Order: sequence, then structure tokens, then C-alpha cells
Amino acid sequence: MSDQHLPEPVPENPATTPSSDGIDRRNFLSCMAWAGTGLIWSMVGGVPTSKLFAATPSSHAAAQSSFSFVQISDSHIGFNKPANQDVTGTLKLAIDKINALSVRPELLLHTGDITHSAKPAEFDTAQQLIKSAKAGETFYVPGEHDFASDDGAQYKARFGKGTLGTGWYSFNHRGVHFIGLNNCLQIDALGKLGPDQLAWLKQDLAGLSASTPIVVFAHIPLWMVYPEWGWATQDGAEALSYLKRFGSVTVLNGHIHQVVQKVEGNVAFHTATSTAFPQPAPGKAPSAGPMMVPAGKLRSVLGITEVQYIAKHSHLAIVDASLAENA
Repeated sequence: MSDQHLPEPVPENPATTPSSDGIDRRNFLSCMAWAGTGLIWSMVGGVPTSKLFAATPSSHAAAQSSFSFVQISDSHIGFNKPANQDVTGTLKLAIDKINALSVRPELLLHTGDITHSAKPAEFDTAQQLIKSAKAGETFYVPGEHDFASDDGAQYKARFGKGTLGTGWYSFNHRGVHFIGLNNCLQIDALGKLGPDQLAWLKQDLAGLSASTPIVVFAHIPLWMVYPEWGWATQDGAEALSYLKRFGSVTVLNGHIHQVVQKVEGNVAFHTATSTAFPQPAPGKAPSAGPMMVPAGKLRSVLGITEVQYIAKHSHLAIVDASLAENA
């Protein structure tokens, strides 16, 4: 696939008309940045690449309860094919970029496929590199590659301690409720949550006020990005139905190695780029998989996501930064 071009932008979602919050959704999506619930990709005290989307706390109290966090995804440590023969090096570049942020992120979320083959040495390498990130606490969810060789035993021993079932859990941080899901147990290539996890999710949300900002993070997209390639979750619609009553919901995923976003009602969806290799845009190749890009272009299609939460604002700001950009 070495003759392929860089992934083409995904068509904008029809639901991009200006809303009552004054945000032009179409302009947001075309700039690959959107507002959702309280996030700013890469967690800085603003949106670095576009001041237009940065929010400023209106009071000292708001500033005290505002924070930022970073998402990285699909590091695939152990992958060594032509699309990227130094995935350890590009993960280190991502960590360096996090460490160069002007405001230290309070959380780091890794949305799966930490390793390529779930081998102990791969987990060792990833764990050591991610440990060097200058961020607060780090949280993980698994990808299908992390369950590849041992049904997730290595993943659960290292990153899943204290989680439920196959690795789902929730926590609160500064008034925001975070939910980590495992939807990488694939059925006919589509992701799946399963009845036990869905029952837990419904119960986890039941006691929360509808005004609570919610951030859901999982590996495979919960919505139907491109079912033909397995870029969807079979029972994702049921999970999303539990979130309808909340005023501010952000859903973060990886798996497809490119930015795809959608705002639908109260829910903002965002899939992140990989730190390892790109994949083709939906339908632009015979199948999904590692994609070769022209020499010197690899870093431009890899990256991190920065999210900023501003208290008393109903939307998050999210910005993706490629590894080719200056920190």
C-alpha cells in the first residue's frame, strides 16, 4: 500500500449548524477541533493551535477547578513493519511532546493497543516510556492487540488492577465522571461491550446528576464509523442510550489511527490518531491496516490529543497535535 496518499478528511457530519452556544460546528469540524464537554486534547490551559477555541475561566474559583488531560492511543509497541519500524521512537516523541506542554496535564488516558502482540517485553517497553510522561495519574483501556496472545492476562496484571470484569471502571476527577470501557472483545470484527458491562454502566450512571460532565474512553469507536472494516461497536447504541440524559458527554476512542469526529446532540465523539502508524480513510483502500506514507511524512499523521476542561462551561475544547509540530 506504499502508493497510497495520506488519509482524506472524513466528510463533515450534517449536524454542524450553529447551536445556541454560539459554536459553528461546521467550522469546528473543518479545523479538526470541536467543543464537547470539558476537554482540551493534550491538556494545556487553552487550545494551542487555535486560540478561537480556547476558553478562559471567568473567575478565580473556576480557574481552581479547571484542568487539562492528554489522550494517546495505538502505540503498538512491538510492530516493526515498513509503515513504521521504530514505534518505540515515535511513542517517545509523543511523550516528549506531552512533557513540553506549558501546563502539566492532570491525567493521561491511553485508549488501547498499547502493544502489538501482548508480549511481556512489549508491555515492559511501553510501561517504562509512558512512566516518563510528566502528567498526573495515567489510566488505560485495552485494545484487541493487548488481548492478542493471552486473553488479556498481561494487560490486566499491569494496567487492569482494581478494574471490573475484563477491565472496565470509572472514577471522578474535579467534578467530571470518567468511564473506561473494554469493547475490544470483537464479534464478527465489530467491537462489543457485552451484557455484564452494559449492566454495570447503566448502574454506574444511575446515581449521577444530569449536569455531571461525562467522559467515556474506549478503544473501538462506540458509534458506527465504518462497520465494513469493524470500525464500530455492535452494542454501542445501547451504551450511548444511557448517556442521553446528561448535558455534556465526550466519547474518546482510538483504533482507526486517524481523526474522525462527530457532534450529535449532547454527545461529542472523537477518535484519535496513533503514535505508531496511520490507516487509510474509510473506504479508500481494499481493507484497513498499516498504511505507508511518503518519506518524511510519517510524523505528520501521528500525534496526541489535548483536552481542556473549564469549570462552569458546558463544552470541552479538543485539539490534535501531530508529532511533526513544534510543542
